[in-house]
Amino acid sequence: MKRNRLTFFLCSGLILMALMSACKTEKADVKERPNILFIMSDDHSYQTISAYDNRFIETPNIDRIAKDGVVFTNSFVGNSICGPSRATMLTGKHTHINGQINNDVTFNGTQETFPKLLHQSGYQTALIGKWHLKSDPTGFDYWSVVPGQGQYYNPDFIEMGVEKQYEGYVTTLTTDFAIKWLDKQRDKSKPFCLLLHNKAPHRTWEPDTAYLDDFEDKTFPLPDNFFDNYEGRQAAEEQHLSIRANDMDLFYDLKMQDPEGEIKSRFPWYKGHTTRMNDAQKAAWDAHYNPIAEDFKKQNLSGEELYKWKYQRYMKDYLSCIKSVDENIGRVLDYLEEQGLADNTLIVYTSDQGFYMGEHGWFDKRFMYEESFRTPLLMHLPKGYEKRGEISELVQNIDYAPTFLDVANVKVPNAIQGVSLKPLFQKEEPKEWRKGLYYHYYEFPNEHMVKRHYGIRTERYKLIHFYNDIDVWELYDLQNDPQEMHNLYGQADYETITQDLKSQLKELQVEYQDVDQTNY
Repeated sequence: MKRNRLTFFLCSGLILMALMSACKTEKADVKERPNILFIMSDDHSYQTISAYDNRFIETPNIDRIAKDGVVFTNSFVGNSICGPSRATMLTGKHTHINGQINNDVTFNGTQETFPKLLHQSGYQTALIGKWHLKSDPTGFDYWSVVPGQGQYYNPDFIEMGVEKQYEGYVTTLTTDFAIKWLDKQRDKSKPFCLLLHNKAPHRTWEPDTAYLDDFEDKTFPLPDNFFDNYEGRQAAEEQHLSIRANDMDLFYDLKMQDPEGEIKSRFPWYKGHTTRMNDAQKAAWDAHYNPIAEDFKKQNLSGEELYKWKYQRYMKDYLSCIKSVDENIGRVLDYLEEQGLADNTLIVYTSDQGFYMGEHGWFDKRFMYEESFRTPLLMHLPKGYEKRGEISELVQNIDYAPTFLDVANVKVPNAIQGVSLKPLFQKEEPKEWRKGLYYHYYEFPNEHMVKRHYGIRTERYKLIHFYNDIDVWELYDLQNDPQEMHNLYGQADYETITQDLKSQLKELQVEYQDVDQTNY
């Protein structure tokens, strides 16, 4: 009997020791696996982040992300439009593979995404802010998203399927909810992956009342090609993205909602910017914009003077939205530092695509031209990574998912089309890296009338094919023509370069399984 009891206690002790050892190993693994904070804003141009370009605004908090990390100077998207870009980031696949070729499609939430894979490997996952993929988010322990495009003032949020309106400004509320989840709602024994996705600065660029006056004393220089005549570029000529035309609406876009109602919108369904505001918000808004509208009517501008005025108003509203984004990012960074989380967190800042700040006379995105094809990408690296400063290799938003998985020590599925950026985080640059990027835009016809097109960009050259209702090629030497004003396609001196680029383009289409454009 005594021998049986001794055997029982010995066995129990061994089992207990084994369990304790397993728990210690799990905790050690958790501690070693970095947290991931993935911050994305909507339509944030790289030109309006001071880590890239300080002509327009200082963004000290966004810049903080790269202070102990990296800035990618050649970061691009695969399809410059909101929903498709988000689907690409989630899946690591181009939009013709993940199915989200345009904003009209409902995202297939049953497919594999990096949040699902992180969740399966023990991460706490959350999504807060803008989703814009129509289907409910999947792969998250917690989610709270704005419906569709969302509202700037007193917005609705859908929290785990339940919709509720909140009083406040959307960027501040999104940040409030993110900090609340980090502080009180997550399981702190697990590493986390939080997607904090801002609505701002998406059209119609409605600033927080706290920042309405911040840029009113500024005058911004016109881009050199603001009065572009689009010679030799049919698709550029036929777009509807123009600040100089009615594409940018005085009422809808520039808030010229005069009390007399004399300024009309080309959008008859639009009721104005103040319909969701409380009394204090509306009073501040009217105090700012009513005098501007009255002064605008008195000036009775036309032609070039009107176009220049519209550009200044656009820039002031847009940058005021960025001011709020930057301030709120600072709040999140402060929280991580105060809680001792920053050193073990990969912090990423990006946009779903680039945006035109008057270049070619435009706003919006869509084209494969640089301003909308490029997107900002800054990363604060967890301790243990050596790289600091600028990274110039060609990277794309198909690379985000494999990077997050790789940093978290999760196997990257073979089906993912992007590559992990982790090798670029070391001091020694990798010997082999991609030489060209593939792009394909589909959303035509629509309001902005940007033609369907696909193309390739290398370090120096860009080749684009516009198709569907036209059959036009464009070629640019980015070294000698960074503003993409001179289409070189068809010139005898560039015949060899053109054929080489077409061969590389075909190779990318085969690699990414996008060989038949008649499917779209």
